Amino acid sequence: MENWNGYDTPLRMLLVEDDRELRTLLAEIFAADGFSVVAVGTGIDLLRWLEPSLFEEEEEQFDVVVSDVRIPGFTALEVLSGLPFGARPPVVLITAFGDEALHRHARALGAAAVFDKPFEVDDLRTTVANLAAPPRHARQRVPTP
Repeated sequence: MENWNGYDTPLRMLLVEDDRELRTLLAEIFAADGFSVVAVGTGIDLLRWLEPSLFEEEEEQFDVVVSDVRIPGFTALEVLSGLPFGARPPVVLITAFGDEALHRHARALGAAAVFDKPFEVDDLRTTVANLAAPPRHARQRVPTP
């Protein structure tokens, strides 16, 4: 059976949110949209799940990451600062502490979008769907030195 995205398998999402209720809600929403969602609550989990997937086969990679900025362990910005641009999936950040400086910093680190809490869930869903939609093979890879 083909999913809405045109693949036989769902697109993979890494969802990172330390608020358990919001994490559960977003995971359910994106699963209903056809994503296979891995939902975790810390920056250490973000790094553990994202870093190993960077150099695996195409099918093992995440197609999109949605992460709160301020999460225990490492912030999402700290994780982004240590990962190469071309080898990671698109990243959408959500934050309760958004200001112009944070938005600029996040974009400089390669975040595709930043949503301030509270946000419109449908706007987040649309952004995520548009970012995850390009074919997996179209994503540029940067070889490790």
